[in-house]
Amino acid sequence: MPLQLRIYDTASRKVREFTPLREGKVSIYLCGATVQSIPHIGHVRSGVAFDVLRRWLLAQGYDVAFVRNVTDIDDKILTKAAENNRPWWEWAATHERAFTWAYDQLGVLPPSVEPRATGHVPQMIEYMQRIIDNGHGYAADGNVYAQPASIENYGFLSGQKLDELDQGESAGTGKKNPRDFTMWKAAKPGEPAWDTPWGRGRPGWHIECSAMATNYLGGEFDIHAGGLDLQFPHHENEAAQATAAGDGFAQYWMHNGWVTMSGEKMSKSLGNVLSVPNILEKVRPVELRYYLGSGHYRSMLEYSESALAEAAAGYRRIEKFLLRAAAYLAAIEDDAPASAGDQAARGPEQLVAVGQWPEAFAEKMNDDLAVPQALAVIHDAVREGNKALEVKDTETVMRVAGQVRAMMSVLGVDPFDEHWLEQTMAGQGSSAAMTALDSLVQDDLQRRAEARAEKNWAVADEVRDRLTAAGIEVTDTADGAQWSLKE
Repeated sequence: MPLQLRIYDTASRKVREFTPLREGKVSIYLCGATVQSIPHIGHVRSGVAFDVLRRWLLAQGYDVAFVRNVTDIDDKILTKAAENNRPWWEWAATHERAFTWAYDQLGVLPPSVEPRATGHVPQMIEYMQRIIDNGHGYAADGNVYAQPASIENYGFLSGQKLDELDQGESAGTGKKNPRDFTMWKAAKPGEPAWDTPWGRGRPGWHIECSAMATNYLGGEFDIHAGGLDLQFPHHENEAAQATAAGDGFAQYWMHNGWVTMSGEKMSKSLGNVLSVPNILEKVRPVELRYYLGSGHYRSMLEYSESALAEAAAGYRRIEKFLLRAAAYLAAIEDDAPASAGDQAARGPEQLVAVGQWPEAFAEKMNDDLAVPQALAVIHDAVREGNKALEVKDTETVMRVAGQVRAMMSVLGVDPFDEHWLEQTMAGQGSSAAMTALDSLVQDDLQRRAEARAEKNWAVADEVRDRLTAAGIEVTDTADGAQWSLKE
């Protein structure tokens, strides 16, 4: 099974040919949410970015094992729960459901498995014991620490140097070296705790993912993914633990950029969090997904309402072409002679079958998931398709519309996919009504185009004013006039 995908590997700091460990199979671990609050669009960008990677691999016939964890025990969760006078487990479960809802709203495929940290304490204990037995960790006062100074190649992922290292964690008792990091935290009064050979306590952040990743994907797997902010200390320490335990761990490391506002990372501390529910009051879920996935996954995505609106408009241009193509093909079917056994009118997803993406699209996707350039291929196809509609070139309309659906499906935003179809058709009216309306409007637009060509501005304006009064918005583009129903 040929795969020409090239991805930027954070560890080697270069674009590498991607070769899976096992033929026909790809294993991916994505660091998921720490479920302390309602998800904002910065949180879910990672889910969208690596959903595109997964869809591209699936579209080429690969069997993809995709693990996305849930961190449901953490200092921040305990603090937030206490501040709101709620049990920590209820606080975590409530916000885990909020993340699940957000992922589903944005059409992110469910993971193959979604393990919770609290469900994998035995695996963490076994993993820590291996690290201690190999001479790279120790227990003290109920805490368990790992020793970066003894772990080969520590700092390879983030570029950290041992003599300048700051783990960014509060000091625990019994730590031999301030550069050591915590794998297990001794129990504190009132906090949840589990029994271990070293006393009661709870997991440290880093050991969770090392244990869960290897539990489900094995000691060596293909890709470890997550946000750029996780590169250090989280991912560096995950990799260190795996090395200390004797595992090969991830062969490739991929990191997505942040969503920023005014050049700063979106976070609650900056007070500029935009929650998914709030943003979905401005645009449809599919338009938000299109926006979050429209930039290169490694780039920073600067949020503004104008940028969001521009992306939504770009999506609607693609959607409008597919709707016009479906209406055109439906009209052809309606005009065809009736025969015995005729089926009921077909929906747009049946009228416009998913085709095959053009080679130019595959080239862009294989170039480290260059989605902005892939979208340019889609918009070029839409322009070709609109021109074919104008001259009633049925063969080209069918071919191009099928290509557009195939490309949009890889990006997770195919308007006729079952996940989005109801949203797409909402407000569009019945298929027959839209077909009839399109036929009438196209006649008026043709009359207007002829008047403009003859510089008969009075007639051209009269046609446009009449359509506007009827609730039809006309937009002049490089590919001719396009129409839509006013919102």
